[in-house]
Amino acid sequence: MHTVAVLALDKVIPFDLATPIEVFTRTVLPDGRPAYDIRISGVTPAVDAGAFTLHAPWGLDALAEADTIILPGCADLTAPVPDEVLDALRKAAADGTRIASICSGAFILAATGLLDGLRATTHWRAAALLARRHPEIDVDADVLYVDSGQFLTSAGAAAGLDLCLHLIRRDHGSAVAADAARLSVMPLEREGGQAQFIVPDQPPTPQGSVLEPVLRWLGDNAARDLTLDQIAAHAGMSARSLNRRFREQIGTTPLQWLLRARIRRAQHLLEATDHAVDRIAGEVGFGSATAFRDRFKRVVGTTPKSYRAAFRAG
Repeated sequence: MHTVAVLALDKVIPFDLATPIEVFTRTVLPDGRPAYDIRISGVTPAVDAGAFTLHAPWGLDALAEADTIILPGCADLTAPVPDEVLDALRKAAADGTRIASICSGAFILAATGLLDGLRATTHWRAAALLARRHPEIDVDADVLYVDSGQFLTSAGAAAGLDLCLHLIRRDHGSAVAADAARLSVMPLEREGGQAQFIVPDQPPTPQGSVLEPVLRWLGDNAARDLTLDQIAAHAGMSARSLNRRFREQIGTTPLQWLLRARIRRAQHLLEATDHAVDRIAGEVGFGSATAFRDRFKRVVGTTPKSYRAAFRAG
């Protein structure tokens, strides 16, 4: 299980603190096991969160045991970061721990010096101040978040949700991230301002629909190079009638539904196997690797190779 330590300092912004706790706590693996162990860490057991006092069950020693450290924003940007916090973060970074900030949490990470020479972001209202205080950092106020590998930064609170989903995709693949997004009633956002990398679920089929057996057959035969006429013949309908039924009941066409099924299968193979792209193209029903690459990029927003590099689980 991946351990996430959420560091809560005085004047922590409650929403920034709640975001990673909510998202990571709701994330489960395909077999139902929780994907993350969440630990709230603080310098002291009681943390001033403005409207309430927060209890932090773990001390700074939790940072040394974490795989990922999340730094929520703090409302008081003039408050100095305790030296013991900076030392603990530098030590964790030296051990290879991933550190991510939400909103003004970038100021905490910047104070360690770990962002020097890197591109980073924060809330747009604080970006100019971050740049003045830390001229060694390339501050970009125009993006949702920045992934610099070991160190990640995000803009405002809503962008923190995008960042958390991105971390889940990096750790466990897009399917797990999509489940986490749905449970959080969160739309799947773009990759740091780039194209959306997760294909949405197929539209639900109305219960008792005459299309249910057709959809099961399509799912079982998605790797075949099926035409609309072949699908219609199996369904015992004309191609025109089948298209109309699909649009009325599902909101898409049979061939569009089939394309999404193939792309989702391709995403799984890219995440879970070392199969060559050409082999995957054949396994998911494309006549050529060129056609597969073209359709994949059109639907997902990136190439199969880039998708695998970004979302390969493990």
